[in-house]
Amino acid sequence: MVLKIIVGIGLGVGALLVAAMGAFEWQYRRRSGNALHLTNGTWELETHTPWHYRLVGEMELVNQTRSLEIMVPELQAKTKLFSQQSLAGVQWHTRVIPAHPDVSARADDYWFAYIVKGAKTTGLKVIVEIQGSPHSALQSAWIWVDYVTYGPQGRIPKTRHVVVPLQFPKVGQALLWRRSEPAEILPIPTHLLTAQDDPVAIVHRYVAPHAQPGDVGTIGETPLAIMQGRFRHPSEIKPGWVARRLCYFFMPLSSLATACGMQALVDIVGSMRVLFAFGGGALARWLFRHRGGFYQLAGEQARLIDDVTGTLPPYDQFIVLGPEQPQQVVARIQQEVGLACAIVDVNDLKAVKVLAASEGLSTEFLTEALRLNPAGNADEQTPIVLLRPKSTAPASVHALVGSASENGLVQK
Repeated sequence: MVLKIIVGIGLGVGALLVAAMGAFEWQYRRRSGNALHLTNGTWELETHTPWHYRLVGEMELVNQTRSLEIMVPELQAKTKLFSQQSLAGVQWHTRVIPAHPDVSARADDYWFAYIVKGAKTTGLKVIVEIQGSPHSALQSAWIWVDYVTYGPQGRIPKTRHVVVPLQFPKVGQALLWRRSEPAEILPIPTHLLTAQDDPVAIVHRYVAPHAQPGDVGTIGETPLAIMQGRFRHPSEIKPGWVARRLCYFFMPLSSLATACGMQALVDIVGSMRVLFAFGGGALARWLFRHRGGFYQLAGEQARLIDDVTGTLPPYDQFIVLGPEQPQQVVARIQQEVGLACAIVDVNDLKAVKVLAASEGLSTEFLTEALRLNPAGNADEQTPIVLLRPKSTAPASVHALVGSASENGLVQK
């Protein structure tokens, strides 16, 4: 009897300890930790002369917690320039100047440890001075800011990557149309698109001068995702158990065949869905000889992720995710520009997938017109393609280039 009482008490105490540990762990997982991030900021080319560029970015450190103080003991920036020619005659220097609301910056540009209080922000300015020649060949600047957060989760290194264009095509210049069976096709060059760009503004700027009623604009899914800031550097991704093991089961050319590529999907849809999709896809292939089950079960993002090398520099160093809410983007373009539009995923294997399209647009027409991938998969930098159905095409190809205002499109 005494033994039973002792065993009962022991079991009760054990149960209480397990419950207490579970509650403690649950509370810990709900805490924000070092939830501080650096924004992309706003960037401006303040000086633009044949021998001198001065690029200035104003960024913010944002403490996303309500009550925790997060310290930033270290912060530094560096820049990589991209050019059509050698950079042998070009010199550049990157500076970081703190812009704290309560403490002045040091004259020697030293970043002193700073505390960002709960739900507060602080600023900083990044200045890139570029001197020498040939400036006309410079295409873009890739700036990455390395910083350290120090708080409840310890010392965590982080990085913010920003891409800024330095070269812009002339708007409204005559472009070469191409002929195809269902439509005349015009690939439209733009500057290197970044997370600071808005797709509607890009269509206004580059497409409207060439468009007329009845035309259709198509935007690649990867350029749209880049404008939405949906790209991640592999150094920021921490592959877990699921990603490290499942990636080996995918074809080598798949964007899910690396631990980081697979982890990018896990971070979007969750490890349980990825495991379910893997098991369900394997079962469907074994029982019914059905291929592609994993991608159907894992969701659209599984097909849209581009691993490194999947696009033009400097984004070839990043994992680019699929775009968010493409149908809403299409609706905005239709409403604000007056141009029918589609978001598409096209490759050199003649595969065309329409992610979103204006009401009434034929998927069959889009597929046939884009089958040969007129936007290209290299460094053509033509992320938008304008289609003019043959039924509305004029006799002269050169007459197709006209002003949007003359042809009834909204000009803002």
